[in-house]
Amino acid sequence: MPPMKTITLGTTGITTPQNAFGALPVQRVNMETAVEILHRAYDGGMTFFDTARAYSDSEEKMGQAFGRDNGKYDREKIFIATKSAAETPEKLKADLETSLHNLKTDYIDIYQLHCVKQCYRPGDGTGLYEVLQEAKAQGKIRHIGITAHKIGIAEEIAESGLYETLQFPFSYLATDRDIALVEKCKKNNIGFIAMKGLSGGLLTNAKACMAFMLQYDVLPIWGIQRMSELEQWLDFFREPPALTPDLEALIKKDRDELLGDFCRGCGYCSPCSVGITINQCARMSQMIRRAPSEAWLTPHWQEEMMKIEKCVDCGACLKRCPYELNIPTLLRKNLVDYKDILSGKTKV
Repeated sequence: MPPMKTITLGTTGITTPQNAFGALPVQRVNMETAVEILHRAYDGGMTFFDTARAYSDSEEKMGQAFGRDNGKYDREKIFIATKSAAETPEKLKADLETSLHNLKTDYIDIYQLHCVKQCYRPGDGTGLYEVLQEAKAQGKIRHIGITAHKIGIAEEIAESGLYETLQFPFSYLATDRDIALVEKCKKNNIGFIAMKGLSGGLLTNAKACMAFMLQYDVLPIWGIQRMSELEQWLDFFREPPALTPDLEALIKKDRDELLGDFCRGCGYCSPCSVGITINQCARMSQMIRRAPSEAWLTPHWQEEMMKIEKCVDCGACLKRCPYELNIPTLLRKNLVDYKDILSGKTKV
């Protein structure tokens, strides 16, 4: 079998295997476990690691694994990307210093504005892009990146020439417009970092997800919190999957079932004013059919789903959802289905 492909992220010059580590989930495990997983990821072939200020102690865990004085790993061979959701220059500067401290490093390879509401530009009055330029001139960051969830904003970023990388959701549920965005980034020499390659857990066949990604000039970052999950991705260094007829059939089946208005489980909609766990309840119909259903039929989840009846249509989640979903409608639709499953009217 051919070895794992490498990819160079646009003008950054960063060349890394097309199989990278998303460190959001390691915030859910203890320090020792996180460091063990991160070390195994690098030893197994991964060289690109993505985190963010918003991921609680993920940066600190990465700093413990790869930062100065770790005693084992050469920082220059490890590419670290992190992010800030700051909306003022002062907060952005503070976030950068915190990230440098947490990561125990003198520089960040790619510093990204996180989940942006607009394409920030020099002279736009926010001062954010100027902070990035200053930090790059100071050597605190090596490359300027950005992450977005809304396709229109992402397209504007891809045309702007201001960012060296764009991070955007991309999986085999991608639309033609998403694929065109990937091609636009390639044409404009912008590195494309593919997040949510499992669509928030809805896609469960790692081989199909990986085979799809390998068709494109994108760098997938897989969210990993268990060693067993990591080993699955590391297996692909030894045997990169081809897009076989069986995998193509699986992808087609999933696309037929899932395309449309579905919740990716990102959680940006939270908190809910009446306590609904929106990012799980709004996709319960899919999760209960794509994972062992018993796990979603427990008294706990029954209680969580019934909270949907308390929705007051305050609209807060609508304003926060990066995919512009009609969340109250989606929640109620999932609740009707869930009740039918509980009553035995619908079989899963």
